[in-house]
Amino acid sequence: MSETINTGTDDLLAALDNGVLTLTLNRPEARNAMSGAMTAALAAQLADAELNAAVKVIVLTGAGKGFCAGGDVKGMAASGDGTVGDNTIDGAIHRQRVNQRSTAGKLYSMPKPTIAALPGAAAGAGLSLALACDMRIMSATAIMTTAFARVGFSGDYGGTFFMSQLIGAAKARQLYFLSERVDAQQALDLGLTNWVCEADELATKTKEIADQLAAGPTVAYRYMKENFARALSSGDVDDCLDLEATHHVHCGQTEDHRNATKAFVEKREPVFQGR
Repeated sequence: MSETINTGTDDLLAALDNGVLTLTLNRPEARNAMSGAMTAALAAQLADAELNAAVKVIVLTGAGKGFCAGGDVKGMAASGDGTVGDNTIDGAIHRQRVNQRSTAGKLYSMPKPTIAALPGAAAGAGLSLALACDMRIMSATAIMTTAFARVGFSGDYGGTFFMSQLIGAAKARQLYFLSERVDAQQALDLGLTNWVCEADELATKTKEIADQLAAGPTVAYRYMKENFARALSSGDVDDCLDLEATHHVHCGQTEDHRNATKAFVEKREPVFQGR
């Protein structure tokens, strides 16, 4: 049974279905460009999802034919300097930091799997949000582009970090400096997306993967994500080995592990309970 969640704004839709929380960026007339209301609602939903035991997986997608065009460039043009709704540079910087950490940062650090489903273009900060997720699924007609250089920006929402980790610094710099358009097949070849499917199959493919994750070992997923994050931030092999050892032994004490090993011996699929 799908439960519709009131996000407080029409700019973000939310629904929970069998452990899968789907968050839909909902400004199709503006290619789902990020408004203040959308950003605030996304941050609130992610904060709740992190602690809500009913949420096993988060799917981020866009309404209509696009994923997210990034920041509201028209609003930036009206303000003249990109500091929409803020009167000082220092205030704008702080607001930006808070917004980034509570959205892209939260998608990345969330102790639950996150998936971005791209029906269409992901540009600028919209691309950053997609890259912050653990995995990405693209429609064959979708494209990615950093777009920042085209409007005189250096980039935000963690895109330089996420892209560098996914495809390496040299290629990431090329895509940032030149704002090249990357089609779905190129994104797959580069490692920017995990799957490409036909547009009319995107929802089905996303549900298939999300449902599989929602039925999986949530405790193990939590520690897998921490292991990956530590591997990137530390770079010290002994530190990573020690953390993996701690988490691996801990997972071995869970009911999920015991039940799964029994299912393996009995040649049947395990049923995970998240404990």
